This record gives sequence, C-alpha cells and structure tokens, in this order.
Amino acid sequence: MTDHVEQLEFQAETHQLLELMIHSVYSNKDTFLRELISNASDALDKLRLESFRDKDLEVDTSDLRIELEVDRDSRVLTVRDNGIGMSRAEVVDLIGTLAKSGTAELRKQLLETKPDQAAEELIGQFGIGFYSTFMVADKVALTTRKAGETTGTRWESAAGSSTYTIEELDEAPQGTTVTLHLKPADEDDHLFDYTQEWKLREIVKKYSDFIAWPVRMDVTRTIMEGEGEEKTEKEITETQTLNSQKALWTRPKSEVSDEEYKEFYKHVSHAWDDPLEIIPMKAEGTFEYQALLFIPSHAPFDLFNREHKRGVQLYVRRVFIMDNCEELMPEYLRFVKGVVDAQDLSLNVSREILQQDRQIRAIRKRLVRKVLSTVKDMQGAASSEDGDKSKYDTFWQEFGRVLKEGLLNDQDNRETILGVSSFASTNSEEQLTTLAEYVERMQDGQNAIYYLTGESRQQIENSPHMEALRAKGLEVLILTDPVDEMWVGAVPEFDGKPFQSIAKGEVDLETEDEKKASEQLREQQEKEFADVLTWLRETLDEDVKEVRLTNRLTTSPACIVGDMYDFTPMLERMYRASGQDLPHTKRILELNPGHPLVTGLRDAYATHKDDEGTDLTETAELLYGTAVLAEGGELKDPAQFARILAERLTRTL
Repeated sequence: MTDHVEQLEFQAETHQLLELMIHSVYSNKDTFLRELISNASDALDKLRLESFRDKDLEVDTSDLRIELEVDRDSRVLTVRDNGIGMSRAEVVDLIGTLAKSGTAELRKQLLETKPDQAAEELIGQFGIGFYSTFMVADKVALTTRKAGETTGTRWESAAGSSTYTIEELDEAPQGTTVTLHLKPADEDDHLFDYTQEWKLREIVKKYSDFIAWPVRMDVTRTIMEGEGEEKTEKEITETQTLNSQKALWTRPKSEVSDEEYKEFYKHVSHAWDDPLEIIPMKAEGTFEYQALLFIPSHAPFDLFNREHKRGVQLYVRRVFIMDNCEELMPEYLRFVKGVVDAQDLSLNVSREILQQDRQIRAIRKRLVRKVLSTVKDMQGAASSEDGDKSKYDTFWQEFGRVLKEGLLNDQDNRETILGVSSFASTNSEEQLTTLAEYVERMQDGQNAIYYLTGESRQQIENSPHMEALRAKGLEVLILTDPVDEMWVGAVPEFDGKPFQSIAKGEVDLETEDEKKASEQLREQQEKEFADVLTWLRETLDEDVKEVRLTNRLTTSPACIVGDMYDFTPMLERMYRASGQDLPHTKRILELNPGHPLVTGLRDAYATHKDDEGTDLTETAELLYGTAVLAEGGELKDPAQFARILAERLTRTL
C-alpha cells in the first residue's frame, strides 16, 4: 500500500445534499442494500460485456458474484463484487463528488418537499444511490480495482464530514468492496440491525431476488456431534445464496414449466389459486421492457373495496422498485397480477414521477391491449367447436363486472371491451350472449340493441316494459350489474347499432305497414282519452311530467318510463346511497288504451268528473303506484298506498 493519502473537500452542494439525506426522516432505510447490490450487479454486467468486447482483457469470469460479509462484534457490513471495478478518476467523479447536472435541483427538491418522499424519489438517481449508505453507517469505505489495471483505489468518508480521503493501493482485488461501519439500531428511527442474518435475507428476497448474479453470504450454524451423553455442539460455516436468480419474465415460455409459473404467480400475487392465464411480453426498440402478467382464476374478496391494492410489481433491470404500481394498470384491470421490468427507468422513481413519465404511459397502453387481446383469445376459444369454453366462462364470472368499468373511462379500448363482454338476454335463460351474436340475430328492420337494467333477471323479465317486445319476439339484454346502470349512458353504440333502453323514450316497434293500419285507431284513441290524460297529468303532477298512451304494453294497464337522458330509479338510489343529494326526477306515465282498468277509468271520469267526493283521485294514485311497483321502484308513501288498497279490497267483500 502506498503512503500517499489525499484529503479532499466535498463540493459545497454535494455536502449540503448529503447532510439532508443523512438527517432526512426516511422511513425505508433498507433501500441502501438494494442500491449497493444493484450497483454490484451493474458492475458484473459490465465486466461480462467488456470481456466479450476485449479479448485481451485478462479477467476471470467463471464465478461472478456478490458477497455479503458481517462482523457482528465490530458492527461492520461488507458488500463485495468481482465486477468491472473503477479507476481512481472514476471514483473521484462518481463517488467523491456529485458534479452531475441536476445536483442543485435535487438539493432544492429535498428542501422543498417532505424529506421522506424526497429521499425515496432521489436515491438511485444522478449517482447518489451510493450515499444512501450514510443513512445506516457512521463511516463508509470503498476499495476498488478496475479490470485490466494493476493498482487499486480506496475512498473513505464519515457521516457528516465535509471531506473524504482517497489513496492509491498497490494491491487490491478486482471489483469493488464497500465497507459500512453501522450505526446502532434505532427502532424509533426505523434503523434496523443490519448485522442480523434474517434482516439481510429479508431485504435481498424483497428487492434483489431476481438479480442475475448470486448474492452469497457465509452463514454460521450450530450442529450436534456424537451420540448420547457424548453429544457436543459444533459451529460450522457454509456459504449460502440468498436470491433465487429466477427472473421468469426473462426466459422464453417454452423454457419455463407450468409449476414454475404457478409458484411465481403465488409469490407475486400472494394468492392461493392457480393462474387462469399466463401472459409473457417482451418489447424492444424505443421502450425496452419485459413483463409477465397473470389473470387469476378467482377474484379476491376485496376486489370491490376502495382500499383494494391494485397494479403490478415494477422492476428496473431486475431490481424491485415498488409493489402495486397503479400507473401501469388501469383500475378496471385491477385483478391482473405480475411483473413489469423496464430497462431505462431510473431506480426508485416516485409515483408522482411515474404519472408523468412518457415511457410508463406507453408501456401501460401496450399492457392493456395485450390483456384485452388475451381475453379475446379466450372468448374465441370458447366459441370454437374444439376450444376450451371453461376459461372464458370463469373469467367473465369472476371479473366481468370489473372489466365493464373500462367502458366508462377507457375510450381508446371501448370497442374492444364491448367485443369481449358477455350479457344475459331474453334469447336464453342459461347462456350469455356477446353483442356480435345479438346483432347477428336482430330482426329485419330492427335498428337498435334493446336493453333493460334492473336488480335481478326476474324483476326485468316481469317488467311491463317487456310485454310488447316479447310479443314481437325481439331480444332484450338483461343488465343487472350496478356498473351497467353507468356505462349504458356513456356508450352510444356497438357496430353502428345504438343502445336503446326499453324503459326510456318512446320505443317504436311498429313497421310502416302497421303504423298505417293503426293510424286511424290511434287518432280515435287520442280523442277519446284526451280529457282523462289531462286530468291525470294534473292529479299526479308531483310525480309525473307527462301522461300518454302507448303501444308497448299488452297485458299491464300502465308503466313508468323516463326521457332518454333521465336517471333510472336504480341509478338514483345508487347515487343517494353514496351520499349525493339528487333532485327528484319526474317521469312519464304510459297507459295501455286496451286495458279494462284504463278504459274503465276513462269512462268513470267522463261520467263523474263533476261529482263531489268520487274515488277517481285514489284510483289514479293506485294506477300510478302499481306501475311504480311493477318496475321494481319504491313508492313515495307506501303507507298511503296500502291504506287506499285495503279500503278498495274491503268494498269488494
């Protein structure tokens, strides 16, 4: 070793930045080890690449590795690699100073934002990841020798110091060794004892399990030797590898067994089921990334809880960055699990930065399209003669309600989501239908896709709104999921065919010939019922905005309908249940002019409209109330309705 040791000053900005980092309230101090292992992994990658490029470079690449060494008595942790190493100039440039663009901005950001957030955002950027070691160590030493050089370099500094020392070494092993003289453990400051074997294992497993190179540590354990009373304890030391190195997303699907995929899925999703579908991805070019996604076979119990954690795991060059990266997967695909490994992101980016990152947005777009195309493939297999129908059926049963949420907020993929969705309909009591199949079955002259929303299939099938369509054999989609109430108002059409609620507006079911044939009858009915319609409109003014005749009823006397853009009663209840105060929506009362009750009311009104004390008003209230109940609505005054009904029934006995 040479005797020449230089003591140098940190740049002013660098020193201030270090002071802020060391004293910041940074809750996740474990990150320091992730940073050191990541740096070591990069050094090993560079050495292997350089050995391919320079055939004259005399280096041994037969056992490239990262080593952790612990001295519990001295409270010293060492992280060592036999990678590319650094020259003295590189040490001064990369470790001794932060003479990089953006240093002043980093310091400003640390000062202006919450210290814990800022530290988490900035560690790993602009080469300052190494300095995260000062959050856990009082003194840090770095010894390194670059591959191909004969002399090494030693760098050393203490936490809080404004200086560092650097010296040249006559002898040093190839690679880099970082020695940390650890601070005492302090639970209140989230500073753990990093000499504990279990803690080091935990950190490596969480952050560096899929690093390509082995992370090794010598572990001492006690065994018993001998038999009976002559048994004695003996300590043995063995080298163990702490990481699996099994980054399945980097391997071709043909080289990975089903059991490996299942085990990995359970690892990343913390689930007990097997995956329904496995989706490997690899993208090269402008944005390089690899992904391994899974569609579960069972929905988690908290899928519809607001606190449900969603998103996939984000890695950067096999280094774990964060769980539940919401920026990579939209909410309506919150059931998708897996890993995305981006090549060009900086380590430890914050969620705020991810929201603005162009590369993340591009990756997300491709992930979404791939997931939807996988669902489409499952659907296609289900419809083919020799395909597996169970996969798509399972998917739709478990996640269909969630997927339809995308119809509200993903316009780019709306047509695709509509295409892979399935719905109950009057075509079959058991089999669901796709919209494409519905359109294929549409009758000649039918221009709209008819639907009705409600709380259950039974309620919808018994609705008066269904009568005329059933009589004409027209198919109606039966939509009973709460999300259906939302998306049908936001999605105008499918394949050029508009969606039309049979409980809104005027549903025109007559052909031109039928209209001509019934024109005279309609005109006659309008005249005959004009007075009673006006009277009903006035009598029920608090509840209805219009009373009119309809041809949509065949057996029921009346029904309630809304205008095209009115809220349905169910949607009103949903909003009120969420705490929103909505004004009462007046709807339209439609009457069946051929029903005896309606014709009887017409005749009774014509005879007794000038009489005092008639029961006509109560009859109008009963007519309106039965129409509300028939569609599954709620009466404004159920007790009043029950009283009138009971009195009327009593008179018949």
